[in-house]
Formats: sequence, structure tokens, C-alpha cells
Amino acid sequence: MRITLFTVEEANRMAAEIRPAVEHLVRTRAEYARLQSRIAALSLATAGATDSNPDALELKQLEEKRNTVAELLRRGLQSLQGRGIVVKDLERGLVDFYSLAGDRLIFLCWHPGEPEVGHWHKLEGGFANRQPLNRSERE
Repeated sequence: MRITLFTVEEANRMAAEIRPAVEHLVRTRAEYARLQSRIAALSLATAGATDSNPDALELKQLEEKRNTVAELLRRGLQSLQGRGIVVKDLERGLVDFYSLAGDRLIFLCWHPGEPEVGHWHKLEGGFANRQPLNRSERE
């Protein structure tokens, strides 16, 4: 994987550009989770059932739909990653952008609920360890 470095300004432009795609991926991941939950329940209910059983038929349809949704997720993630964006959490749409703070590699952190990139964290840190950007870093 090639690392793409972003300034805060570049990360903010990219965040605005990818917001619709990230929001779509969050919804798609939620749909995948709902399908997976229903599939798990139907798998138990149809153990030993014939292929013509209505629940078995629904299970087959849901598995096909889940596979389609999984492919949409894969392509969406691949598209973001191809632009140098690190997707950290699809449940809330959390993404990171590689950046430099002096000579140290860091992540600029953003999710669609935020108007702009306003936080950073160390590579080994995460959302819980993020720090607000200084005013001078935002400009």
C-alpha cells in the first residue's frame, strides 16, 4: 500500500468530497448487518428443511442479497482506499488521513458527523486517543 500524505486543508477538501460516499457505506454496512442477522435466524429455523420450504427460499434470497451488498461494500472501500484514505470504522463512518506533524507520521481523523477535520491521533492510537488540532494547524 502506498501512503498518501494530506495537509489539514487537503483532508478537509477530501472529507467534503467523500462525505456522500462514506454516508452511503455506513448505510450499506447497516443493511449488511441486518441481512446477516436475519440469515443467522433463518439458518437455525431451516435446519433440515427442504429447498421448497418458504423460509429456506427466503434464506437463499437473503444470502444472494447479502453477497451483492458485500460486493458494494468491497468496491466502496476499495475506492476510498485507492485515494489514500484509511477507513477505520464503517459503523460511524470514521476515516483517517495520513499526515505529518513535524517529522512524525500521524492520522488526521474525521467522520461525517463533523463539519471538518478537527482532530488527529498517533498511528497506534485511535478514536479514543484523538486530540483536537491547534487553531494554527487548521489554517
